[in-house]
Amino acid sequence: MASTSSQVDEFLLIHSSRPDSWRDLTHLTDGWAQGSAKRGDIEAKLAGMEAGEGYHAYPGPVLFGALGEKCAASDAAGAALLARRISNALLTHSYRERPADWDTDDKSAAETAEVLPPTMGERGARRPYFEVLFVNSQPASHWPALAAELRRLRRPEDDFVYEPVFVGSFEDAVCAVASNPDIIAAVLAEGFPYRSRYDVPILRSLLDPLGEPDAPDISALRLGQVLKRIRPELDLYLLSDHDVEALAGDPAADAMRRIFYQVEEPLETHLAILEGVQARFETPFFDNLKKYARRPIGTFHALPIARGKSVFNSDWIRDMGEFYGINLFLAESSATTGGLDSLLEPTGNIKRAQEMAARAFGADHVFFVTNGTSTSNKMAVQALTAPGDIVVVDRNCHKSHHYGMVLTGAQPYYVEAFPMTEYSMYGAVPLATIKGALLALRREGRLDRLKMLDLTNCTFDGHMYNVRRVMEECLAIKPDLIFLWDEAWSGFARFSPFLRPRTGMGAAADIEQWLRDPASVTAYDAQRAELGEAPSDETLLATRLIPDPRKVRLRVYQTNSTHKSMSAIRQGSMLLVKDVDFHTVEAQFHEAVFTHASTSPNQQLIASLDVARRQMELEGYGLVMNAIEIALRIRRAVNEHPLISKYFRMLGADRMIPAEYRQSGFADFFGPGVNWGTLVKAMREDEFYLDPTRMTLVCGTAGFDGTEFKGLLASRYNIQLNKTSRNSVLLQSNINNTRSDVALLIRVMVEICRSIEKRLADGGAEVAATFAARVKSLMTDVPDLPNFSHFHEVFRGDAGRMTPEGDMRSAFFGAYHPELCEYVPLIGAECDRRLREGPEMVSANFVIPYPPGFPIMVPGQVLTQETIDFMRKLDVKEIHGYEKARGLKLLKPEAIAARAKR
Repeated sequence: MASTSSQVDEFLLIHSSRPDSWRDLTHLTDGWAQGSAKRGDIEAKLAGMEAGEGYHAYPGPVLFGALGEKCAASDAAGAALLARRISNALLTHSYRERPADWDTDDKSAAETAEVLPPTMGERGARRPYFEVLFVNSQPASHWPALAAELRRLRRPEDDFVYEPVFVGSFEDAVCAVASNPDIIAAVLAEGFPYRSRYDVPILRSLLDPLGEPDAPDISALRLGQVLKRIRPELDLYLLSDHDVEALAGDPAADAMRRIFYQVEEPLETHLAILEGVQARFETPFFDNLKKYARRPIGTFHALPIARGKSVFNSDWIRDMGEFYGINLFLAESSATTGGLDSLLEPTGNIKRAQEMAARAFGADHVFFVTNGTSTSNKMAVQALTAPGDIVVVDRNCHKSHHYGMVLTGAQPYYVEAFPMTEYSMYGAVPLATIKGALLALRREGRLDRLKMLDLTNCTFDGHMYNVRRVMEECLAIKPDLIFLWDEAWSGFARFSPFLRPRTGMGAAADIEQWLRDPASVTAYDAQRAELGEAPSDETLLATRLIPDPRKVRLRVYQTNSTHKSMSAIRQGSMLLVKDVDFHTVEAQFHEAVFTHASTSPNQQLIASLDVARRQMELEGYGLVMNAIEIALRIRRAVNEHPLISKYFRMLGADRMIPAEYRQSGFADFFGPGVNWGTLVKAMREDEFYLDPTRMTLVCGTAGFDGTEFKGLLASRYNIQLNKTSRNSVLLQSNINNTRSDVALLIRVMVEICRSIEKRLADGGAEVAATFAARVKSLMTDVPDLPNFSHFHEVFRGDAGRMTPEGDMRSAFFGAYHPELCEYVPLIGAECDRRLREGPEMVSANFVIPYPPGFPIMVPGQVLTQETIDFMRKLDVKEIHGYEKARGLKLLKPEAIAARAKR
């Protein structure tokens, strides 16, 4: 059995480990040809690669078999040449376009291939390449002939070209789809067995934790359901040689794009596969924008830059045109006719593009937003809440949520995330805290006013909720509760089976399926009988609650910063909707669009949202897998490097998530005893899960505060990142990163560590003491993180109530009158006196330090000693809403008193 660390490597790093295996094989065959390696080494390597290679079209059984034959014939030189050809073809993807790469006897095939992306070299007609999985019970010896038959179906007019991948079992089909991102369609022919013909540890380590039983239901329909669970974007086709009419009416056939009578439709199957890919490849708005740019247009509207004449005919700004290129200007217009569409009231290609995005992201409806997810959040809050509504909201969420409630008059009921004081950041809000808020509102008879739960998922630092559990337990208390999940940082999570269940849309789909299952009613009735008619709040807090499926109204909204994790232009965002009662708020959403969306949206930005959807549907699975692999390689490289790890540390789940929220016991991706099964268990069960692509790097132990280290990386080494804390920085991998980026980061960190070593070695005891004091101040002398205190009584409404929601809107707009405001210096006797003796200091505005980036003061909040102490210890330069020269902006005591008399 493989070691646990190698199990993690072999699957989670499967993208890059396959080319690495081929490079290793190349080195072995070269060594054999030169006399420094033995044939047995090559044969052992080939045996270890056989199972995984069976899930890919290239090199395929013919070329792979030819390599084995050369070994058997002791043809060391021939084996070395063929291995190098295959390795180079995999590295450069030349096999997708060069027929010679598939020829076992081609002597002219280059040992190197063009490595520039197509758009960087000559431009020609290229047909996108993909692979199709064929699952059948034919003997493996027949597969090369079947592949040849399929290739004969190709036509010059086909827009795409595909290669088949053949497997002969349920298990192999699951492994192929999980390990090969080039597979974007599958054809399932009935009659295959369950177990794989391979018996290797990595296969078992992948399959067993998925929980698929060695059971009698190994039908193609069942396999289709499993494959869709792993990769919902796949097109599935069923081939059957009996009663296809009955199969077509089976609810389980919903996963199938089409069902064919196996013996009569080979060409139709081929055409259906191409049509299915074309349906995902289409980008309605982008396609029309390209056509528009090619037309001769006379512009008599208020956009001089359209068509580019004002730029290219200018002696003074022509360089802008040369920099951006002519198409940017040809595709600009303020018109919404002539093949374009209106973002505010789409009826044509934008509407179609949004419908396709809804399909891709598992939503019922999607709104494209061109002002960033700040606007998406405000649109959702405006459309879903009204003055006096209560919203349970994470106090540490993005400021757009707070400002949205200021605009609508909804009252925030702030709930606190667990603190990570050592790193000056907050995590996420525990479920017990959320349930406690709902139960408190119920006790006071105001649960009817609670409209929405508003949470950030994943957080900036990578905390992902157990979204399904949160929604189910909240729905058990309030069945019509609306959920708004701000997933600005994790929009691409939809395309990973490891992350999708922890997204709003992914969990909503799971709950929707559960609600349709009659077993859901049985489960609820059983719990109701066990708990009794009136269980105490303490019992409800301690119980994993099940909602009543007969009462649940599933209403889920999710905002994605598409530009943050996908190939969209900056400020490209989407608002996703899965709401059974959307018809009751649809008009309000259109009003929110009119309120917040620009009447002059950027055409290129809309097009990029359209294209980002296309990319993720067709290659998102592989891209997200690559982002995860990049992150895991960085984590390992930093934490295991003997020099870097002396001064820096990449935090694992054990340092980012308290143990009580990691029920599986999962600690780190490369910790002792961790395997693929551990990761699956943590993803399914733990209250919080750490997105591996978000990496918190502690730099305080190297004597750098976060802002300082971020600046050093940017100014000296051209490495850019965003978030910092007092003693850490956040690195995030994305679909743009490569292993060369990893190498750059590690080289730079080694250089920085060597400079630290040299400075300490040359500086003597005084420098060492200064360094130790600096580390202590960053890592030990950290300020306590303040919780939200409370709203002043005049902004809380009902006298005597215990729940903490408040009328933030009135406080916010009260500060619009300068005569009602005062300023008190943060440092000084007056501030300390007011804290001791009063009158209470009430914030007139938001105060948001960056970092950590959450509001530590909101309008109407009473300031406490804890908040003031935190402000005084902050050493960040950027604090929104605070003027150092004037001090804290407060509502005057007499203004508060006057409001109390109303």
